[in-house]
Amino acid sequence: AEVSEYVEGDDTRQIDWNVSSRMASPYTKIFREERELILFLLVDVSASLGIGTEESKRDLAVFVAGLLAAAAVRNSDRVGGLLFSDRIEKWIPARKGRRHAARLVQDLLTAEPVGRGSDLPAAIRTVLESMKRRGICMIISDFRTPVVWKEMSLLARRHDVIALMIVDPLDEEFPARGLVELQDVESGDMIVAAGYSPRFRRMYREYFGDLQREWEEGLRKRNVEVLKLVTGEDPPPRLISFFERRRRR
Repeated sequence: AEVSEYVEGDDTRQIDWNVSSRMASPYTKIFREERELILFLLVDVSASLGIGTEESKRDLAVFVAGLLAAAAVRNSDRVGGLLFSDRIEKWIPARKGRRHAARLVQDLLTAEPVGRGSDLPAAIRTVLESMKRRGICMIISDFRTPVVWKEMSLLARRHDVIALMIVDPLDEEFPARGLVELQDVESGDMIVAAGYSPRFRRMYREYFGDLQREWEEGLRKRNVEVLKLVTGEDPPPRLISFFERRRRR
């Protein structure tokens, strides 16, 4: 924030050598803690978030993003966001105030994505290039995207990163029904699912379980905290409990 003339007992590591050489006398740097945070939300709006049993994963993602934006406003912090599919759909710069947070939520509610897939690496690279000050980056996604360990490692080194994993019960357990034709909403690929087959349901459960574990383990290895949020459940108690644990640590 400023410099002051060196007095005996000051930390010599804080001497500002440029100022000291101009003034022909030693001066030390004075630091002030930056209290204002930047909360940046990376929100997945790809087609896979349109599914859900009781509510869509996208509805839950928008609700959670709105809660976090409101919390930032209450704490007088800046909040911004990036909406991504297989491209950057929208960039919302980080600013303060209720009006700005309301605009962010409105953009989430009215977003009509052009892309259908999910390119998380491109979203992370955009944040790395544009967000210079350290902040809290929260990725809100179902993580139905290829692993992105290189980009995630870079993001976690520069910012405090939290992954909010949006999950629907259908992601974890296929219903015991007859033959069902399924379409991948992002790629358009079709398969016929034998819901009556215990073997098929086991393979389905194991495939998505392994994918989820791979993400969770890989994120934690890179010091990214993970919170799983399930559609149909009330997210505020889980969010409060999660941040209380962080605060205690």
